Amino acid sequence: MKKYTTVIILLLVTAIVYWSFYAQMPNSYGKSNKAETLFSTERALVHVQNMSKAPHFVGTEAHEDVRNYLLSELKKMGLQAGIQEGMTAGNWGNLSKATNILARIEGTGKGKALLVLSHYDSNPHSSPGASDAASGIATVLEGIRAFLAQGTPPKNDIIILLSDAEELGLNGAELFVNKHPWAKNTGLVFNFEARGSGGPSIMLIETNGGNAKMIKQFVQANPSYPVANSLAYSIYKLLPNDTDLTVFREDGNIEGFNFAFIDDHYDYHTALDTYERLDRTSLEHQGSYLMPLLDHFAKADLSDLRDKEDYVYFTVPLFNMVYYPFSWATPLFIAGLLIFIGILFFGFKQKSLSFKSVAIGFVPFVITFLLCCAIGFYSWTALTALYPQYQDILHRFTYNGHTYIAAFSTLFIAIGFLIYTRFKHISAPNLFVAPLFFWLLICGLTTFYLKGASFFIFPLFASLVMLYIVTIQEKPLYLLLVLLAVPSLWILSPFIQLFPVGLGLGMRVGTLEFSPLVLSALLIVFLLGLQLPLFGFLKQTYKLGLFGLLLALVFFTSAHFDSGFDKNSPRPTSLVYMQDNDHQKAFWATYDKVPDEWVKQYVGAKPVTNEEASKYAFSSKYATRFSQITETTVKDIPAPLVEIVQDSVFGEKRFLELCITPRRNVNRLEVFINKDAQILSCQANGVALEAEFLSKVPQYGRLLTHYISNNAYTELLLEIPADQKTQFTFYEASNDLLQNRLFTVPERPENTIPKPFVLNDAIITKKTLSIE
Repeated sequence: MKKYTTVIILLLVTAIVYWSFYAQMPNSYGKSNKAETLFSTERALVHVQNMSKAPHFVGTEAHEDVRNYLLSELKKMGLQAGIQEGMTAGNWGNLSKATNILARIEGTGKGKALLVLSHYDSNPHSSPGASDAASGIATVLEGIRAFLAQGTPPKNDIIILLSDAEELGLNGAELFVNKHPWAKNTGLVFNFEARGSGGPSIMLIETNGGNAKMIKQFVQANPSYPVANSLAYSIYKLLPNDTDLTVFREDGNIEGFNFAFIDDHYDYHTALDTYERLDRTSLEHQGSYLMPLLDHFAKADLSDLRDKEDYVYFTVPLFNMVYYPFSWATPLFIAGLLIFIGILFFGFKQKSLSFKSVAIGFVPFVITFLLCCAIGFYSWTALTALYPQYQDILHRFTYNGHTYIAAFSTLFIAIGFLIYTRFKHISAPNLFVAPLFFWLLICGLTTFYLKGASFFIFPLFASLVMLYIVTIQEKPLYLLLVLLAVPSLWILSPFIQLFPVGLGLGMRVGTLEFSPLVLSALLIVFLLGLQLPLFGFLKQTYKLGLFGLLLALVFFTSAHFDSGFDKNSPRPTSLVYMQDNDHQKAFWATYDKVPDEWVKQYVGAKPVTNEEASKYAFSSKYATRFSQITETTVKDIPAPLVEIVQDSVFGEKRFLELCITPRRNVNRLEVFINKDAQILSCQANGVALEAEFLSKVPQYGRLLTHYISNNAYTELLLEIPADQKTQFTFYEASNDLLQNRLFTVPERPENTIPKPFVLNDAIITKKTLSIE
């Protein structure tokens, strides 16, 4: 048996890690022949296919087609479907006309209503929106159909809200929460979303108070594959990724559950978000949440979900969701600290630990930690230096991103084995103290500063038992050590992939650029450290380290050969024509750092300076600016008609009324002001922009973006300081560059797609108005 110890341990550890991923979501999906009372993914896919035939963002004909389709599907279920229309601007300064779709199932009781939500608009301008969020709409439609087929009326009313203009600023949700009478009686919301085309669906809670009662009710509903943890929402709140549910919490003080899958991030908001690329098991996972939660909350007391207490929670195989009060975090940490000190005292007394050996044991851990974290931190910088084309993937998750995660993970593991091999003369208990000490430090920091992550204490407890065993036994039973490794492997392993998938392979915080792979590196170093007694059984650690390097090389080689672009992994490209009607100049421009031949036909090879690029600044998710601009021929493209309807001064305030009318078919109008100007108040088409948003206008210069339907005009009512000199800049854009008869731009090559997150394939006119 001893001859195969290394192989057995590696197989067991691999199986445990695999199980932590395998158990997260369904591995098959329901066919159309399932009972009518059950959720069928195959039936839901029919809705996805019908909705995602073309991009259907606000203002397009396809958007209206999707709306009519959804109204007819709700009526087929016997529901009285209707619409709610109105202009909104959200809190992002994005004005649009939203058209929500609504239906209601009457309950037998008189309590609060349950609202089931997803949005039906796609992202402008090239995404078919199969995952984001036709998959959410399909989940709602199929789930409600199956619920109605059961024939049991709910106790609570169930509201179905298929919201509009989510992609433009959560506008439809704002319209419902602030303007619809049903919102006042809503007690709980389920929101179904996607930020990629695959992976497990993660549950995130939105609440203004404590989450204790919501967690208890969620567990009672007993969904089959819960994936959730209190750390994920802590991170979610730090990121600029609001959903419709955020409006319900902030404006309506209504709690809810978000369900979203986020893997295959490279498809997000792109032309690749298609019916064919949607992961069927991800859609099945959404349905596995909705059905038990519908059954449970359709009869639960929705007026009694508020709580002052918060729970720490996480999910693991077999146990599903584990939860406990925040108030337990400090006692658990103190218990871990005291146990650690007690074992150290016992070990020194028994002479299985020595101060010198423990001190030496810190050396390999610190070296491994610093080296792996440094590699992880600078990995995106290195990758973009080797493969400059990656700079044009704005969300920074490449098509071969999973291969890079595997490559760097095996590299970190190999480094750990190779470094610890040099210290095999130090006994396992003495080597084990260092990682436990630092993990205890992390547990202390999370306990007092990030309680949502304080469940990291459980791997510590298992490892402390391991430390005690190897302190009293020279040759403990390795199967017992494998069992004690399970908590850390189950709890921590999924985060190794989750961080780079959720955050991208590269991030920018202020001026600091780094890779979230540094977080994966940190977790791998600690996972190795927390299993040191177990890996002490491995006789060939040096060879395992070399094998890890070889495996990493294989993954890096595979990623290298997949670093280019093809039909299945197309290059994101951008091209716009911009005409400055004030100076009668025109330019071709691109956001691409590494333009392909199609783009090079129009732009020169000389990059523009930051100062040049900043002259033409449009709103985008990543604040992307033009990289190259080339002057070209001015076309006969009229700028919008800008009229000063009213201009009057009262005291220290100046009141302006401007009307901007398109003189061609357009999709979008952006209004900028000089950055030293102040806007005291602003109404756009009757909608008041929020004071908090207006306070930021001088910082960024953008006053408003109007996503235009039916070529509507834009009316602005403004208050500004009476003595202020204000310059307004109007950028009017149409997304028809490739179809407009004034141009002869050929279709993109099949190995390219329109770049997402920026104003693209557009004809833009610029016009200024100075108010002295």
